[in-house]
Amino acid sequence: MSINKVILVGNVGKDPVVRYFDKGVAKATFPLATSESYTNQQGETITSTEWHNIVLWRSLAEVAEKTVKKGSQVYIVGKIKTRSYVDKDGVNKYITEILADTMLLLEKKQQSGGFSSPADQGRNEAKTRVNEPTGTYNSSAGKSQEAKDIPDEPVHDADSFPNNGSITGQNEDDLPF
Repeated sequence: MSINKVILVGNVGKDPVVRYFDKGVAKATFPLATSESYTNQQGETITSTEWHNIVLWRSLAEVAEKTVKKGSQVYIVGKIKTRSYVDKDGVNKYITEILADTMLLLEKKQQSGGFSSPADQGRNEAKTRVNEPTGTYNSSAGKSQEAKDIPDEPVHDADSFPNNGSITGQNEDDLPF
């Protein structure tokens, strides 16, 4: 058995480039940045950024064309795909892409007391879920729940995490998610 699954949350580096092929099939591509920060021994905060090439097809590409913009924060689920090609000089080149099958445009939190333009409000309200599971969700208790009843935002309370919400010092395999 093998699994090829990627989950990313990051910021879009450029507006999506959308191309239409035969029979109206759409393909959207854009770079996605994920960043990780840590403090070194000298007390300096170091941030490293990894760039991912995201590829979306069909209706997912059409949704991205309308809603995703440079700077948007998105949640992507997909798989890693590496392909090769020969450039104009005859050199073999390789590219690694994330073929997304699920995308969620994340809403930015507005600062309290801050004002935003109507364009910003529209962008903040443009939270879009694509390829959500349909039908029922079976919890471990054997109860079923319609997918539409699942809350839009994840619910996190400190009691659901060990050590009152602190995960410091825990093994990654011990985390509840």
